[in-house]
Amino acid sequence: PNEDERLAHLYSPFGAALREIPYAVAGDICALTKISSAETGDTLSTPDDPLLIAPWDMPEPQLPMAVVAANRSDEDALARNLGRLVAADPTLRLERNAETSQLVVWCTGEAHADVVLARLCDGGADVTTEPVRIPLRETFARAATGHGKHVKQSGGHGQYAVCDIEVEPLPRGAGVEFADRVVGGAVPHQFIPSVEKGVRGQLAAGITEGRPIVDVRVTLVDGKAHSVDSSDAAFQTAGALAIKAAATAGLTALEPLDEVEVRLPDTYFGAVLGDLSSRRGRVLGTEAPGGGTTVIRAEVPATELLRYAVDLRSITSGTATFSRHHVRYDPAPDHAAALR
Repeated sequence: PNEDERLAHLYSPFGAALREIPYAVAGDICALTKISSAETGDTLSTPDDPLLIAPWDMPEPQLPMAVVAANRSDEDALARNLGRLVAADPTLRLERNAETSQLVVWCTGEAHADVVLARLCDGGADVTTEPVRIPLRETFARAATGHGKHVKQSGGHGQYAVCDIEVEPLPRGAGVEFADRVVGGAVPHQFIPSVEKGVRGQLAAGITEGRPIVDVRVTLVDGKAHSVDSSDAAFQTAGALAIKAAATAGLTALEPLDEVEVRLPDTYFGAVLGDLSSRRGRVLGTEAPGGGTTVIRAEVPATELLRYAVDLRSITSGTATFSRHHVRYDPAPDHAAALR
């Protein structure tokens, strides 16, 4: 959208100083101060003769860096400075990962990451970095049953709820399904949604290190209720306890899988292919668009791509580029699950 900017002065940068100038012509480098809304990539022109320079293609940031304020007093400065940097630098991407509670800055490379850290520190934020954590999921390794019993008497109305569930794994990407096969009113109809709420809440919270449990069907098959002491909260708790009991049958860790497209000179084809294999990558296909260039498409676990932007640049002397997007979750080997 068009925005009005009021420009009072025009400057020419000279080292660390700014010299005021009456005008600048095409090709000049100049500086403006107290800009209210313009950001990198915007075009400034007179409203009488509006112009727009087509934006240029920016490299996609593919190197994640988790930043942490050294102490609580630096958190506000970190958030404020990151907002300014992202507004000024279109090659930066900021992500708050709700599952790992990490603040992740995506950069284009190590030099870019060093500049970002330096600018954060110059802005008055004491910042450190930590390893980026990849959020995993879990699913049931096999069909299981669970018994949840929540009984508490503490004077007055107590709490009473019992439920029995069956859990079965579903294909990848199916999500969570809930069904009931209760007969004879063993669990009163009004409390079946309470069991579902408790089940879904426990699946989302996970059992192991907060990993959500996905791709399962949970079926309520039986239970017991009390005419006075049963309640919505009691059956929610019983549903959660039933999931915990069923999980003792065994869970399988799932890791995110990304589809990666690498564009590289033919000279480095063998080296890049070998590197993808070492990252547990599965090649989907290759294309030769011509001009001595090859495109490789592969599926690679996200845990193996944390430093890929740096390593690919090293392997190909900075001549290759790549893009990636999430496709699904797949079972993770034991060593990958342990590195979460």
